[in-house]
Amino acid sequence: MHDDADFTEFVTFTINGQMFGLPIAWVQDVFKPTRITKVPLAAGEIAGVLNLRGRIVTAIDMRYRLEVKRRDERDASMAIGIEAKGESFGLLVDTVGEVLKLPQAQREPNPINLDRKLAALTAGIYRLDGQLLVVLDIDRVLDLRAKTTAAA
Repeated sequence: MHDDADFTEFVTFTINGQMFGLPIAWVQDVFKPTRITKVPLAAGEIAGVLNLRGRIVTAIDMRYRLEVKRRDERDASMAIGIEAKGESFGLLVDTVGEVLKLPQAQREPNPINLDRKLAALTAGIYRLDGQLLVVLDIDRVLDLRAKTTAAA
């Protein structure tokens, strides 16, 4: 019998064909974003803000954050709502998949050949049947100042 502490549940999603996982403990909502309002002079990864049931949510374009091909503005996307650092964020992703319960023991560190932009935002991988699940490190994703401060 396995102890539940030895497992983590992940909400899976894709960005540019790559499967990612975010520990379910971070996830508050999964929703289809509507009416994102652009924020003047915001960093590139900030798609804008939106109103989600009366809360102001900062929308983060995960494609921009991962430096992959930008989505066509007309393409439908999904958002994963999270709460961190006292703020509400919506991570804009291509599709949201299922919840997977995976054993901690099978999680591997980022492989040496993992794209550096991907490795900078992730906390390990799982090798699943024929594909890689890349575990997103939410603290790194939300550290928006790191890149902009370095450029200043």
